[in-house]
Amino acid sequence: MKPARDPFAQIGRFTAKLFRTPGKGGWHFVTVPADLAPPVMGSWGMTPVIAQVDGREWKTTIWHDKKGLSYLPVPKKVRGKKTDGDEVVVEFRVDRERALGPVHPLE
Repeated sequence: MKPARDPFAQIGRFTAKLFRTPGKGGWHFVTVPADLAPPVMGSWGMTPVIAQVDGREWKTTIWHDKKGLSYLPVPKKVRGKKTDGDEVVVEFRVDRERALGPVHPLE
């Protein structure tokens, strides 16, 4: 049996196409590949992460739905002029401090 991977030691890297949810004020997301999706660590099926899209870094959450899919919301300030159907390079890691609280300085 393979040992469970440490979600805090993993860095997810992938390329994906942006998609926009329908309706006024729809959000832009990328789908996180299932083999890279972090475990749910927060409330409401979310996992706090530090993400990068095309080299721009910010703190956000990965959203997990009831079907087992995971999504990373990508705000306009990060994606710039890219929109629905445009390809982006994504990198993320689970934000330990936001998931578990601050680490004691002696640890």
